Order: sequence, then C-alpha cells, then structure tokens
Amino acid sequence: MASKPSIPKGTRDFSPTEVAKRQYIIQIIRSNFEKFGFQPIETPSFENSETLMGKYGEEGDRLIFKILNSGDYLSKANEAHLEAKDSTKLTSSISEKALRYDLTVPFARYVVQHQNEIEFPFKRYQIQPVWRADRPQKGRFREFFQCDADVVGSKSLWQEVELVQLYDTVFTSLGLSGVTIKINNRKILSGIAEVIGASDKLIDFTVALDKLDKIGEDGVKKEMMEKGISEEALVKVQPLFSFTGTISDKINQLSDLLASSEEGMKGVEELRFICDNVSSLGLSTAILDLDVTLARGLNYYTGAIFEVGAPKTVAMGSIGGGGRYDDLTGIFGLKNMSGVGISFGLDRIYLVLEELQLFPETVTATSKALFINYGDKEAFYALKAIQELRKEDIKVELYPENVKVGKQFQHADKRAIPFAVIVGDVEMESNLYSLKNLLTGEQVSVDLEGLKKALLV
Repeated sequence: MASKPSIPKGTRDFSPTEVAKRQYIIQIIRSNFEKFGFQPIETPSFENSETLMGKYGEEGDRLIFKILNSGDYLSKANEAHLEAKDSTKLTSSISEKALRYDLTVPFARYVVQHQNEIEFPFKRYQIQPVWRADRPQKGRFREFFQCDADVVGSKSLWQEVELVQLYDTVFTSLGLSGVTIKINNRKILSGIAEVIGASDKLIDFTVALDKLDKIGEDGVKKEMMEKGISEEALVKVQPLFSFTGTISDKINQLSDLLASSEEGMKGVEELRFICDNVSSLGLSTAILDLDVTLARGLNYYTGAIFEVGAPKTVAMGSIGGGGRYDDLTGIFGLKNMSGVGISFGLDRIYLVLEELQLFPETVTATSKALFINYGDKEAFYALKAIQELRKEDIKVELYPENVKVGKQFQHADKRAIPFAVIVGDVEMESNLYSLKNLLTGEQVSVDLEGLKKALLV
C-alpha cells in the first residue's frame, strides 16, 4: 500500500488564495523598495559551505541545512571521523554545499565577487526563500521568504533614517498601523559591557539581556551571574532594567551611564542623530522606540540594530529586522565596505494581516467572470469577447466542457467567481451578453463595452 504523501515539517503548500495574498504583500514591498531607489538581484538557493559556515555564530551554524555531495558521498569521507562518529568534522568531507541561511551573507559574497561591476553606494533588494533547521512553531518555519533591502558603500547615517522611513511606508501601505520599530546600537552594548568591566563577556551579557521580556529581570541577572558576570557589575547595569520615558529621555540616560566609554558615546550620538531626524521628519503609522535590550546579529552588526514588532494586539514575534555592518564583506577579503540593511518577514506579516483581516477583498486568485459553455458555436462567440476582456487585464475564463449548466454554476460558486456570462442564440443574434451577479442573482443584458465596464468595477 502506497504511503500517504506528506511534506517536511516546517514547510508548507500554498493554495491559489494564499499565493495571491503573498503576492499582494510582495508587490507592495517590491514597489516601495524601488520607490526608495533599491535595485533587484538574485543569488543561488545554495552556496558553497565555506561561504556560509562560521558567519552566524555556533547556533547559526547548527541551523544551516547541509547538502550531501553527489554520488557516493561516503567514498571521500575521513575514515577516522567516520569511525569516531564525529559529525562536526565529518560534515566538511561529505558536504561541500549548503542551503542559504539568510540573504545577507550571500549578498556580501555577491558584492565582493562583482565589485568591479557595481556602482557604489549600491542599493539592492532581494526577495527569495531561505532555509533554517529550526524547531517549527507559529510564525517560524524551516523554509520561508526574506525580503531584504541593503545599502553598501556608504557610512552615512541618513541611510538608517531612510530605512526607518521605508519600514513605515511599507507597513502603512499594507494597512498595518501601530508596528513598533525598535532600535539599538551595537556600540552601546559594547559600551555597557565596558563600563561594567565585562567586555570579554559581551556576547554572554547581550544574549542574556535580550531575554528580558521573556524571563524577566531576575532571570536575566541569574543567567549573567552563571556566565561569570559579577554582582558589582549588575549593580552598575541596574538602570537598564527600568529603562523608561521618551526616546530623548532614554538617550540622555544612556549618555550618563556611558560617559566613561568612548565606544558607548559614539553609539549614543549615532542613535541621537537617527532618532532626532526620524522624529523631525515624522512617521505615518509606525512607532520608533529605543530598546537597549535589543541584541540581534551581534556576529556582524556594528552600529544600529533594528527589529520590528507587530501591533500589540497580535501575539507574534518580530516581523522585520536588520542593522549596520561596517565590515561584512571583510569576511570575503573586501575591507572597509560599510553597509546597512533591513529585512521583512513575509510569512509572519502574512499571518498578522490574516489575523487582523487586513487583506483587501480584491486580493484573490480567482477569475472575475465565468463564461458558461452552451456548445462550440457559443464557446467561439464567448472566446472572442474573452480575448478583448483579457486585453483590459480582466481575469475571465470559459468553462471548457459543454455539460449541464447547473454543474457550471456550481463550479463558479466553489471557485468564488462573482459573475457568470451567459451566451445563447438570443445573445448572439443581438450581439449582446447576459451578465449574472452570482451573489445577488441580478442579471442584465450588455454589449461588449458594457461588459468591460461592469467587470472592471
């Protein structure tokens, strides 16, 4: 007996309706990327393992899907590693390629490989799937799309200002009001670690701090102490646990806390520049907030860090994020190429729009009208009209078989097609069409121009 077909955990099939809604989101993101001057590129689904490995930290490396070498992949395996069942060391000899984990590192590789063809500053966008061997849960999948916009070759903080505006513009265009664009700066995190005498434990400190909203103040302090951060240091960092007020208030508090750290004060000034200018220019529907616990991407972010939270009425993780990376291309030999970028989480944005019922009713994969098939003569007459309607970008189709009319109407109903066009001897003799609204039952006779007008509404 054949086994029941299935798909891997963390992946999904998409119905026509779901695809239409995803394309709606992608189109809004793409049009705004281009409005802000970003150009599209595409990179392969898989990269050489050496391109990806070691770029995301130990945890990130574990989440990279490795591709087994073609043919007898064990023939070149290191026998000692095979016998010792050392999977970490064995992997390099049986797998030379891996599915991309994100779009940022492949983009860095692209910039280095094509540096002589690129005009800098280079503003690129990329909308493609990525893969992570993560534990699937609501809003977290093993295969998902990222929608990235990056600028390389410019250190100007005006880029950060524009990226905040880009987030605001996209979410406003989607009708998603009240998203929170959280901002922090890697230099501030480094400065805090320096001030409390824990520079050598920066990663441990920030990883614990990042969990504040999940495990609370006591949980964060406990984790920090377990990592060797002293009680004296925790006393100095106490203000971070009650960080409130306006962005300006928070920046002033940070300025006091980091007065003795040159690196930290650089971060404060960068944040002040970005936040003051965003505030002066104004945002349409998004909220900008300074979050000192934000510590994503520390392996490559060097300046501003962004994370976008869904409106508070929706229980969802981040729906976007990014930051400044002063030397990401340095990992591939191109030094001093500063860049900054953001990403939109398509799949999570979809879930948020669905939960809040924000997809317009016009977003559909179905046809606007179904022409009922009464026979070859009628079908030919119908197809001449269909040809003209399609020139106007009106989605229409002919039922292919001449079967019972009731079955054809059932088909339209199941497909949620709102109109049926009836063509019989009477209509053909009068050069008309009978247009039936399948929701109201109303039926009218119209000529071709009338048909166009009715279906364009």
